[in-house]
Amino acid sequence: MNQLQAMRVFLQVTESGSFGRAATQLKLSNAVITRYVALLEAHLNTQLLQRTTRCLSLTEAGRAYADGCRHILAQVEAIEANATQMSSVPCGTLKIFASAALSLANLTPLLSTYRTRYPKVKLQLTLGHRPVDLIENGFDASLVATGSITSTSMTQHPLLTIESALVAAPSYLAQHGGTPHSLNALTQHTFAGPTQRTSSPTWTFVSSRESRQIAIEPAYLVNDLAKLREAALAGIGIAILPQTMVDKDLAKGKLKRILPEYSVPEANEQISLVYSSQRHLPAKTRAFVELATQLLASDTSHTR
Repeated sequence: MNQLQAMRVFLQVTESGSFGRAATQLKLSNAVITRYVALLEAHLNTQLLQRTTRCLSLTEAGRAYADGCRHILAQVEAIEANATQMSSVPCGTLKIFASAALSLANLTPLLSTYRTRYPKVKLQLTLGHRPVDLIENGFDASLVATGSITSTSMTQHPLLTIESALVAAPSYLAQHGGTPHSLNALTQHTFAGPTQRTSSPTWTFVSSRESRQIAIEPAYLVNDLAKLREAALAGIGIAILPQTMVDKDLAKGKLKRILPEYSVPEANEQISLVYSSQRHLPAKTRAFVELATQLLASDTSHTR
């Protein structure tokens, strides 16, 4: 038995005062209407209606049940209306996870524009250095390293490439003979690097004139980009970090750019927009996907 449909049929019968009129209004047969009411009474093990040849009336249990049905069906209608609105009008809370390689300089224009366009949506942003389970943690969308999420239930849309920068603290350079101005000189320095690169100590350096592979053995390894930045600031050694993470440090003189004419493609961060592959995305998520694709894919401030 379809419980909600049975409740609707029962209420229509009580409000119209007739099985026949209820059948006409609901566009069902008299037999179907009669069967729904009979099933309800059998399910509840109580009589809901008094039937005579001239009239139809509610029993005491029927009146109480009808009142409860009105309350429940009103709640169901409100829930359905809310769900329908959320699927068509962006509202609610949008939870976003983003790689720490994306600075607020990248994200703020996007989030500001989104809030201006969709003021009914509250934004909740989480920055992190490692991928998380989006579904388990309740995130609606994420901006993370391409390929870091392999779930077949998620859609990945490549957006932008964040360039890397070779940097060192002035204190480190002062203690180690000054700034290196060639790749050959670079090999004489101490490096701090990401743990994930331990399997391959060779990095490719590319300029407009050449492409060379340099073997670099980091003296300090860490599995977190934020800690790698701290190591560079502390003068532990030269580090290769996302440009967005060190822009302010470079501007303030806390770090110095080394060999700016070279790029290191392996250290560049490919960022993708990741979201559920489900057919019916909430309007808030759909709107974010469209806006992020539009704004970030056209942002060339940290791309080549």
